[in-house]
Amino acid sequence: MKYTFDIVGVSPVWQFFSHQQQIQEQSNHQGIEYLGSHKCTLDALIETVEPVPLKWGWNTEQVLETVVQFWMNNSESIRYWKTRLTDGGNENILVARLADITALQAEFESLLSKNW
Repeated sequence: MKYTFDIVGVSPVWQFFSHQQQIQEQSNHQGIEYLGSHKCTLDALIETVEPVPLKWGWNTEQVLETVVQFWMNNSESIRYWKTRLTDGGNENILVARLADITALQAEFESLLSKNW
């Protein structure tokens, strides 16, 4: 199985929490996790990711490797989001997405078919 990790934005904490509640009510988001962190550091992101493989039965080592590879290969993006998080203040969190690539592809295809 292959995984993907990406930072998708900065959000107010209450909005992220509300979004998480909506996702839990829908059964079609299996294999995709949105994670929040108050810090934009590799350690903080790994800490938010660690419980996810157990939930989905994913390979923990591959998931962590995916996060580390993202961190190593996207320094410009990381600097950008770190600045946005700082600009946003304490009421905001960094939002990242961790997904099984197949589930994410199905999610994108579903979104595209709804708009056509």
